[in-house]
Amino acid sequence: MKLLDQTRQLLRRDQVFEFLQPEINPDLDISHRTLLYLEGVSVSFDGFKAINDLNLYIDAGELRCIIGPNGAGKTTLMDIITGRTRPDSGSVWFGQVINLLKLSEPEIANAGIGRKFQKPTVFENHSVFDNLELAMAADKRVWPTLLARLTAEQADHIDQVLATVGLLEQRQRPARVLSHGQKQWLEIGMLLVQRPRLLLVDEPVTGMTHQEMDRTAELLTSLAGEHTVVVVEHDMEFVRSIARKVTVLHQGSVLAEGSMEAVQNDPRVIEVYLGEAGSC
Repeated sequence: MKLLDQTRQLLRRDQVFEFLQPEINPDLDISHRTLLYLEGVSVSFDGFKAINDLNLYIDAGELRCIIGPNGAGKTTLMDIITGRTRPDSGSVWFGQVINLLKLSEPEIANAGIGRKFQKPTVFENHSVFDNLELAMAADKRVWPTLLARLTAEQADHIDQVLATVGLLEQRQRPARVLSHGQKQWLEIGMLLVQRPRLLLVDEPVTGMTHQEMDRTAELLTSLAGEHTVVVVEHDMEFVRSIARKVTVLHQGSVLAEGSMEAVQNDPRVIEVYLGEAGSC
């Protein structure tokens, strides 16, 4: 009888499960303005030093572009921040007190770090709205997910995110019918519903039309401030359209850093990257 009552309680349509509300990490301390610290970070793969004594600091609310030639260490850097790769040495801190090297990948995501990969990964056969609802749920086990019910506040939050990424009118359409660019925006939205403090965005405009690129530039620029946004990108025209501060990686270390104007006129950058990629 007790089991039956518990089952009925779970199946109540007005039941709202706490796991649907993303956690706000109470430990995040950005009193010094810096959100992300990487100091003395190195990692090698089969004798190849992918990251070499790297020092990188990202301020809260900034939009940072990271560029560099193939093999410069951009992907490895993002892997280290998100816990997919453990460095051989160095320290990685999220705010003043959260040591990312002591956390697992899910714990890092729950701490407030979201990552968007180059190829969008959305639930093709679900509606745009359902994609965001599924992304909001922290507990991805089948039973809790099937029983979950959104509050009005959570539904409103999803609609606000859809408006932000420009997909409000597409909310009931299946994700599979979206254009490539729209799927990229949907995946960004799937991160935003989790209220991350730091967004890592990997080559967001690959395969996009010029119109989609312009819209993506507007979107990422609008997110900075409320969120900290780090963009890894090869398309220099796009980088110029959004760049506030640029970090150039070369052989796993920071080669140059500053405004786009300063970076593109740096002789070292021209020699190792921009000169190879063409005039900037």
